[in-house]
Amino acid sequence: MTSILNQYQQPVGAPVPGWTPRAQPRRQPIEGRYCRLEALDPQRHAADLYAAYSQAPDERDWTYLSTGPFADADAYRAYAERAAVSSDPLHYVVIERKSGNAVGTLALMRIDPVNGVIEVGFVTFSPLLKRTPVSSEAQYLLMKHVFDELGYRRYEWKCDSLNAPSRQAAARLGFQFEGIFRQAVVYKGRSRDTAWFAIIDGDWPPLRAAFETWLAPENFDADGLQRLSLTQIRTTQAAGG
Repeated sequence: MTSILNQYQQPVGAPVPGWTPRAQPRRQPIEGRYCRLEALDPQRHAADLYAAYSQAPDERDWTYLSTGPFADADAYRAYAERAAVSSDPLHYVVIERKSGNAVGTLALMRIDPVNGVIEVGFVTFSPLLKRTPVSSEAQYLLMKHVFDELGYRRYEWKCDSLNAPSRQAAARLGFQFEGIFRQAVVYKGRSRDTAWFAIIDGDWPPLRAAFETWLAPENFDADGLQRLSLTQIRTTQAAGG
C-alpha cells in the first residue's frame, strides 16, 4: 500500500470522502432463490428450529457457541424469546423455501454504524441446512444486505481459534484471516483465543460475483450436487479466468 503523507511527512490512512454513518440493519425479510431470512420470531420459528437442531446425533454443534445445548423445546423457546428482543445481536432465521421450515439462525452483531463495521455471529445451522445451497445462500444474502444495501465497509467473522470447522467455513466464504486475539473471551467456563476474519468492501465485488456463479441453477446437477465449488470459482477468478 502506498503511504499518504500529511503536512508533517507522517504516513496516514487513505481519505474516505463523503463518509457518513451507515444505517442500522433492518428486521425486514431478505429474499433469495433457495431461502429467505427473517427476523427471529419465537412464536413462528422456535418449534421448527428446535426440531431441526434435534436432528443432530449429539451436542457437538453447541461446543463453541456461547449458548446451548438446550434440554428441551421449552428451554430453547425461552432462549429464543430473549434473543428475539435484541437489536444487537440481531438474530435472523433461515427459512428453506422448498419446505417452508426454519432450519437455522445467524445474527448481525457488534454493529458499528459510525465506522461501518459489523460482524456475523451466532451461526447455528441445523443438519437440515449444513452442506446445502441454502447454507451458502444464507451467508451471501446477509453479506449482500450489509455491503450493497447498508453500505458498510467491513464485515467480520470471529470464532474460537480451536474451532476448525468455523475457520474453514470463514475461508471458504471468502473471509481473510487477520490473526489471533489471545485470551479474548471467557465462555462456558473456558478461556477463548479468538480468530479474526474479515471481508472489506473492496473484497466484495469479486466475491459477490463468485457467489452468484456458484448459486446459479446451472451449477447444480439433477441430484443437486455442485458442478464447481465456491473455492474453485474464486480461484479461477483470481487467475483471470
